[in-house]
Amino acid sequence: MRTDMARMTVFHAERRAFELVDVEIPELGPGEMLVRNLYATLCRSDVLTVQGKRREKDPTILGHEVVGRVVAMGPGCVHEDLRGHLVRVGDRLTWAIYAADPGSRMSKLGMPQKSEGLFKYGHERVTEDCILHGGLASHIILRRHTPVVVLPAEGVPDRTAAIINCAVATVAGGIRLSGDLEGRQVLVTGSGMLGLVAVAMCRDKGAARVAAMDADPSRLEWAMRFGADIGIPASDFLRPADAVGPGSDNQPFDRVLDFTGHPDILRRGVDCLGTGGSAIWVGSTYPQPPVQIDAESIVRRLLTIRGLHNYIPDDLLAAVDFMERRHASMPFDALVSGDFALEDVEDAFRCAITDNPCRVGIRL
Repeated sequence: MRTDMARMTVFHAERRAFELVDVEIPELGPGEMLVRNLYATLCRSDVLTVQGKRREKDPTILGHEVVGRVVAMGPGCVHEDLRGHLVRVGDRLTWAIYAADPGSRMSKLGMPQKSEGLFKYGHERVTEDCILHGGLASHIILRRHTPVVVLPAEGVPDRTAAIINCAVATVAGGIRLSGDLEGRQVLVTGSGMLGLVAVAMCRDKGAARVAAMDADPSRLEWAMRFGADIGIPASDFLRPADAVGPGSDNQPFDRVLDFTGHPDILRRGVDCLGTGGSAIWVGSTYPQPPVQIDAESIVRRLLTIRGLHNYIPDDLLAAVDFMERRHASMPFDALVSGDFALEDVEDAFRCAITDNPCRVGIRL
């Protein structure tokens, strides 16, 4: 392929079909960077979109969990990463899944991921004038106001670094909302990729005990490898009973982080909280029936329920810091299955849907 050309995989939602397209790389504008994608992993939202359970702009380039290397910068582009390092051609990068104007109202309120005019990678419509904005392509153009972090050449490998800017950063946001976890009793519901990262982060933050809940026994075994003290089968968790605690004494939890989005599990998680506890809901990103909650119980127990969708730049920075410190001591690499080529993206999604691994990898 010519150096001025790129290859992108376009997803057509109506037909649930992929189209491999070669395009000329457009001229970069001020503040833009051209990045050569190195490795991408299929997020659960990508899989749900392909299954028709989520709606995205159509057609689009899926994939937002990705790591890459800078190959060109727009005119007059002087870009500092979140650590204050000057970004240069040749640097390996992770970046936020969105570009948001820091001067927007929501950015100033501390919620840039909800800013007016937000540009979300892996979620935008492909048009003649708007291409190369997803991870399932050879290149991506990072728009102005995209938070980035330079990754050392020697450090977190591409296969593991790919999950930083979605899975790990989102969990970092949930941990931020959880407050101080030192000495706390924590329950993580859902032991997929985000749940396993959450278990590891809670342990890293000094939680006294961490319990993991999932319907899949193998996922609970993984949770133990990432630092969980106990695994709770979903069938046991959903049985009518007193609060399920991290030990045999049924001690209530201080924090519950949910990554399932399942109404019954959300309700049961709130039931498990002790006085002054907090529930952080992260997994409810697809249509589900309403959650039935006893409002009087919320009031009398002084509970807090907080929702998180995506994350803020500080969370991305926290995610990079965590992975740089912990990637070698925890089996993150083993959570990514396969090394599919971009041309085999349909096979990659078939693997994700049929085998349901934590992540499927695509080497770009």
